[in-house]
Amino acid sequence: MVVQARRLGRDYPSFYSSNRGQEERQWDFAHNYWQYLAAAYLDCIGRHGAAEQKEADTIRGQLPLLYGRAIHALATQFTWKQFHYGPVDPGFWMTLGGIYLAAVEVKVAQKPLQLYSGSAETTIEAEYLKNLIFHASSMDKLQPLAIEISERLINHFLPYFALIRELRPDNVYWVDAAKPLPPTRLAKIPEVTPTLRFFSGTRAMEAVAKTIEEIRSEGRVSPGINLGGHYEVGEVLPVLQHLATCWAPKPPMRSTARHRIHSPLKVVHGLITVHRRLSGAASSATERVESWVVDDVSLGGLGVQASISRPDWIRIGALIGMQPEGGDNWLIGIVRRYVRTGANQGSVGVETISKTPRAVVANVGGLLSDALLLDLPVVGEHARMALPADALEEDLALVFSLDDKSARLHPRNTIATGVDFVVANFLVQSFN
Repeated sequence: MVVQARRLGRDYPSFYSSNRGQEERQWDFAHNYWQYLAAAYLDCIGRHGAAEQKEADTIRGQLPLLYGRAIHALATQFTWKQFHYGPVDPGFWMTLGGIYLAAVEVKVAQKPLQLYSGSAETTIEAEYLKNLIFHASSMDKLQPLAIEISERLINHFLPYFALIRELRPDNVYWVDAAKPLPPTRLAKIPEVTPTLRFFSGTRAMEAVAKTIEEIRSEGRVSPGINLGGHYEVGEVLPVLQHLATCWAPKPPMRSTARHRIHSPLKVVHGLITVHRRLSGAASSATERVESWVVDDVSLGGLGVQASISRPDWIRIGALIGMQPEGGDNWLIGIVRRYVRTGANQGSVGVETISKTPRAVVANVGGLLSDALLLDLPVVGEHARMALPADALEEDLALVFSLDDKSARLHPRNTIATGVDFVVANFLVQSFN
């Protein structure tokens, strides 16, 4: 049953965008399975601790396996929560850390064991560390397919990590296994306790850089990297680059300063819905405008608190239209970060890609398509456009009318893709 449940993780991303009903059913089944399995192992561990000495002695030899399987089940449940971007109860970290510390106390945390028949040899400490690394790798910025690939890559690069007690100059993250806190970047020295642990991704980052070079050179992912399935180079390389950034000794610096504000924001989602809103063809009876609250703003984007609707449509890479309070203009953005902070609330990071979008109807080789012009056309310059993915043809120009002028744009390169759209650069051949 465990093998079949693991396969769901590999298959789940294919339903994430294409079949929402199937995706929800698959998520419920898998998440609940690992939740119940973890609860069963925790119950066994609790019963052992409460048992009489003689009875406890009879299963003492099975304790390492119980600890290892409990951590593995909790970690896999955590992975499924990340597929839905949380929320994660702080008690999860105390439970996970408590099992690890129990194994340390009886000196079995580093004892080699095989969790399930056919699985690779591991240790309790390795299973615990994998979960810490997974959390430290910013899954709130990745789509489920990238999350699945990340988990496999973390397992591949695990030998380059070590969980240690000593504070060293190369430490990047710390965690107190006895506290309800996730692993945190080492910005300042935490309170020193016997349960404090550190880990660094510096060596792993170097290994990732070497792997990226090999993949680019060979044009394929090495067979020695077990990803649980076949993935294209274009699917794996961005994940490797993301992990290298997360594991770097210093976090990436923001390109622009953020300013704290508290302001309402109207939001609609999906290219077609945004197009109707900008063109004045939207119907309030059929198209819902959601109300979010802006937390902070920068030149490149917004941090917002979002009310999660039913069903939850928020996805990494989703295209949205935004109207600030008091304005009649709409902005275009793409969701780049998403964390559920509660049952009906989420924290969302949005990259703003246009502050002056225009809705146009483009003729693409004789077929009409709704599109969003993100930049003012200037002959001889490039302008970005968002349009349905199936409407972009490499050799076909886009022709449309704007402000009583006719524009002709030729596609150059793709910038971003989403579930229902593609953003591409176009050369403005004429606009008159």
